[in-house]
Amino acid sequence: MDIVSLIIQLIAGAVGGNVGGAAMKNTSLGTAGNSIAGAVGGLVGGWLLGPMINMPAAPGGFDIGNTAVAAIAGLILQIVAGLIKAQMNKS
Repeated sequence: MDIVSLIIQLIAGAVGGNVGGAAMKNTSLGTAGNSIAGAVGGLVGGWLLGPMINMPAAPGGFDIGNTAVAAIAGLILQIVAGLIKAQMNKS
């Protein structure tokens, strides 16, 4: 895995995290928190689940499947982190 793929996974995860924060206001961690949680989720999700996706790369070498997995993983991790934070604040 090259550095460009890692950067794309981080950015896609951050975008996914911010989408998750915007979609579910009660789980939002703020822009920075959503971005960090999403980037971590995108990196880990792209690393773990990316190889399982057998989509061919686009003509420019851009891997759509791995990018989509990173964005979805970022969204999921942000929502999970937001739900955990919300439950901790209730106590």
